Amino acid sequence: QFPVIETVKELEKSLDDITIPLTVSIIGCVVNGPGEASQTQIGLTGGGKDNHMIYLSGIPHHKIVSNKIIEEVVKLVERKSKELKNN
Repeated sequence: QFPVIETVKELEKSLDDITIPLTVSIIGCVVNGPGEASQTQIGLTGGGKDNHMIYLSGIPHHKIVSNKIIEEVVKLVERKSKELKNN
């Protein structure tokens, strides 16, 4: 429901300075995605009608539209990285 490969490439480029280990899943499939996202600290599953789900610590958290995916995932990864670094 969104360009998964291109999204992952852009996220990798945007987050290459993050050195704290994190688990992140970017899954285009609304059927298999929730299972994968439930095992990660930050997850994204594709959905129909430009309606995708963000998971935090494996739990559905909020929906997001396609053109906000990069911005939102980068923000969440950076925030989680800082949180883990300070603990």
